[in-house]
Amino acid sequence: MDLTDHLAEIRRRQERVRPAGVPREVVHPLGELTVPEYVDAWAQRRPDHAAVVHDDVTIDYRALADRHARWAGWLRSKGVAPGERVGVHLGNVPEFVIAFLGTLRAGCVHVPVNPMFQHAELVHELDDSGASVVVTSAALAERLCTAAAQTQVRTVVVLAGEGDPLPSVEGVEVVRWSDTVTAEPLAEPARDLDALAALNYTGGTTGLPKGCEHTQRHMVYTAVSGAGANGLAGEEIVSLCFIPVFWIAGEDLGILIPLVMGGTTVLLERWDAADVVDLVERHRVTLTAATVESYLDILALPGIEERDLSSFTAPMAMSFIRKLTPEVRRQWSQVVGPGSILREGSYGMTESHTVDVVPFGLHEDDHDLLTEPVFCGLPVPGTDVVVVDPVTGAPMDFGESGEILLRSPSIMTGYWRNPEASAEQLRDGWLHTGDTGYLDEDGCLHYLARSKDMIKVKGMSVFPTEVEMILSGHPEVASVAVVPAEDEETGQRPVAFVGLRAADVSAAELEGWAREQMAGYKVPLVEVVTDFPMTDTGKIRKAELLPRAQQVAAARG
Repeated sequence: MDLTDHLAEIRRRQERVRPAGVPREVVHPLGELTVPEYVDAWAQRRPDHAAVVHDDVTIDYRALADRHARWAGWLRSKGVAPGERVGVHLGNVPEFVIAFLGTLRAGCVHVPVNPMFQHAELVHELDDSGASVVVTSAALAERLCTAAAQTQVRTVVVLAGEGDPLPSVEGVEVVRWSDTVTAEPLAEPARDLDALAALNYTGGTTGLPKGCEHTQRHMVYTAVSGAGANGLAGEEIVSLCFIPVFWIAGEDLGILIPLVMGGTTVLLERWDAADVVDLVERHRVTLTAATVESYLDILALPGIEERDLSSFTAPMAMSFIRKLTPEVRRQWSQVVGPGSILREGSYGMTESHTVDVVPFGLHEDDHDLLTEPVFCGLPVPGTDVVVVDPVTGAPMDFGESGEILLRSPSIMTGYWRNPEASAEQLRDGWLHTGDTGYLDEDGCLHYLARSKDMIKVKGMSVFPTEVEMILSGHPEVASVAVVPAEDEETGQRPVAFVGLRAADVSAAELEGWAREQMAGYKVPLVEVVTDFPMTDTGKIRKAELLPRAQQVAAARG
């Protein structure tokens, strides 16, 4: 059977099990508008409705429309032209949302920058993206400015009080966020849905992180298709987001879905079970995504049975370490109420804007949890998924594993300034994920394994090649190989086997140096070695390092 016929059969099988009430087609609540146009439209329809909530601050749609338009106007007043890149180096705060929206309104390109990044990581992303303006916090300004001085960044905007000192860096203008608040608002937003709108950086099996090129069409499709497939269309959405909004999954959960659908985003900078319960009650939260451990923390709170969590109808789990089980699901529904079904979130990638396949409505008799893991479910409206032989490209039979391919309106345009990697990943309209899985008899996707080189530390992706390249920047490191070790607390940990030049450098010194170069979750355990297991062609046999990595991790505790 060729791919066209096979895809038709997949769709036929999926339709017979697709839950009732889930739209078969993409439905835009207000039409095909840009994200800022959606905010403007909701500001006209429901101006006093809460759009963004953070701590004791509530920004309604009227204020959000005005404030993001002023950020766009400020960018134009500084000569930041459409197409220029604007970095946002912040956590889950309202200013991130304002900068995101205003950057899109000005026709510029949003570049989210992980605030956990250290110097080398910052220099790479700022330099690779060519960002000219970056927004950061007072606490991170010194680190950001030091890195910015080595790139094309010409202006850094700092969330600092009037009395707080600002860093001084030669060649970089540093201004306060408050200086942008009184700018003349940009009345007319950029309206090209297909123009480059964001560079969402992701790692890969080769080289440093790459920028995935996304447009506003990708963003809006993700919001409306994800809402529809998860039974949220037509519902009042109040999304609690503690997933970092600089991740694309956080962007979906904490910005796009609630704001495109006219709902509310409640931003949380760190998880605290008691705070979450308070927020659910106060704001009638309907939706969130959290680890299984986080939900168990809620269930363990004293007096939780007496709290009113009835609004919490769409809790989604991320099984990074502790797995979601039927027993955990039952415990949750017994405490929160039968209308709250704890289920897994979605399957996807940064390259596809992440909300591609969901298990919504397929929980009867715990089918989604008892079938062979990991059960992902059905593609959202407008998305296709197939599984093919990774060598021949031929479609695999139902139940047979192979490479997962995706096709949807949210697939990235390509990798930023990397045509070779783009051509490898994007072929004939399909995204080649590199992941292994299979389609069952109903056409539901089962995920088996991520690309073999990825390491997951508390759910965060660590790509060995990136850690290897950064460690190789140490003057005394001659060679390095990074592999995973299993860990009960974090899921996995990176372990770096390092060959040295002539100098005597300890593993502890290399680990200390690494902490200054990369985010903490990427810092590997280092083991200094004199030789490596090698192939006949001169490549390191990483598979043979895995048992040694486990021994290193066990010895370190």
